[in-house]
Amino acid sequence: MESVAKAKERLAKYPVLFAKCSQQATLYARCVLFKEDKLKKSDCAKEFHEFKTCLQSAAKDLKTRI
Repeated sequence: MESVAKAKERLAKYPVLFAKCSQQATLYARCVLFKEDKLKKSDCAKEFHEFKTCLQSAAKDLKTRI
């Protein structure tokens, strides 16, 4: 059950991670919503990569993993 406790602890940090990357999340969401019906696989790849990089950096700062 220790692994479950660690997972819950890690998940509890997700709101902080997303808050630190709110600008990148907004840009990615805006891109996806703008493309809406015409969205293709790599249309918002740049925005997604920036968001993902931000999340990884924030997780590293909080000494956790995603």
